[in-house]
Amino acid sequence: MSAHANTQVLLTPKKAAIWVIGILCSLVAIASLGNVGIVFALLIGLMLTGMPISISLGLTVLTFLFFMSHVPPETVAMKLFTGIEKFEIMAIPFFILAGNFLTHGGVAKRMIRFATSMVGHWHGGLGLAGVMACALFAAVSGSSPATVVAIGSILLPAMVKAGFPRNFGAGVIATSGSLGILIPPSIVMVIYAVATNTSVGALFMAGVIPGIMLAILLGSVAWYRARKFDYPRLPKATAKERLKAFKESIWGLLLIVIVLGGIYSGVFTPTEAAAMSAVYAFFVAVFVYKDMTFKGIPKVLLDSANMSAMLLYIITNAVLFSYLMTSEQIPQIMADWILNHNLGVVAFLLVTNVLLLLAGNVMEPSSIILILAPILFPVAMQLGIDPVHFGILMTVNMEVGMCHPPVGLNLYVASGITKMGISELTMAVLPWLIAMVIFMLLITYVPIISLWLPRMLGY
Repeated sequence: MSAHANTQVLLTPKKAAIWVIGILCSLVAIASLGNVGIVFALLIGLMLTGMPISISLGLTVLTFLFFMSHVPPETVAMKLFTGIEKFEIMAIPFFILAGNFLTHGGVAKRMIRFATSMVGHWHGGLGLAGVMACALFAAVSGSSPATVVAIGSILLPAMVKAGFPRNFGAGVIATSGSLGILIPPSIVMVIYAVATNTSVGALFMAGVIPGIMLAILLGSVAWYRARKFDYPRLPKATAKERLKAFKESIWGLLLIVIVLGGIYSGVFTPTEAAAMSAVYAFFVAVFVYKDMTFKGIPKVLLDSANMSAMLLYIITNAVLFSYLMTSEQIPQIMADWILNHNLGVVAFLLVTNVLLLLAGNVMEPSSIILILAPILFPVAMQLGIDPVHFGILMTVNMEVGMCHPPVGLNLYVASGITKMGISELTMAVLPWLIAMVIFMLLITYVPIISLWLPRMLGY
């Protein structure tokens, strides 16, 4: 019997009716909490219909503003335009474009070759090379799904061919790909910076040490499992082979120096760094590695434009949602409630983690940050939490969310590459996912990990 038939048998009309009644009762209960409840009941109800997050946000805000408040329509129109009138937002399409050029331009396979030459002879060598390659590619792409596609599509078939179980390879790549939003440059960090007026440069620097730590942790899990189950090891590369692999990958690795070095030295801003990275990635893909022809450029430009338009549309509607939250004083109400009940920083951060992990079940990272940051950020500031530390905390939560169902983007991308089902992939990533949750708690309650480098550099 097919999966579709199974679904029909399991979901009888009676069960479907119970589900619908249960959902409606829940929405009514939420709406009974007053204006705050009505806003969230509207948003959740629209999302449950399968409507895209961006449209759900927009309709929720417009419905509330036009029918339940006295805000002039001119104010709404003004907010729509001024919301994306920020210089930092321009970094997003540039980083997306750079990531697409690098994904199609041969940078990934050279990084894999370099990583394999360095750690391939250790236990689970190809798995460790996957973690290292993901970390290196993350430092030039800024996107987790792009990292999974670029590294996974090349390395996963090689791992299966070398004798590694498919589950092991899928687990390594799906979780290591999440480094794309923690190791700078990061599109998610730019979105957080835009939503909270935090320094993009400080966030980028704050992500360096946590990113390296997480890469080491994920690599350690891969090494332990490979040693335990006696997975294959590659012959040790000679110094000559390593040097050759490094020379071939140097053009891609230089982008890390250009972006982070340029920002830190003050040569250009993060937005200008994003523009430089797009131009440099185009030059490397087309003229240096020559893995991309001029015929392939229009497709890269179109794909980048589509993704940028989607993100900018979400941002525009999220700005309206943030305005609604502020006008209804929802962050202030939350802050007063937390302070009056003496929850303190520890309890607030725990609640934040739980809330973000729950949101990760139904939304992708950009939407979560744009919806929840305007609500949680003012409370965090009143409790004396550093805005940069809070940004890294949210980013790490987003990483975990990308690796668990039902909406984990990395799982869906890895599923497309491995031809594995989501439930099978969920079991495959479990050892690494547990390690990521432990790491998330460490980042949450030891802020110096995130703050030491930006403070040392004067941010």
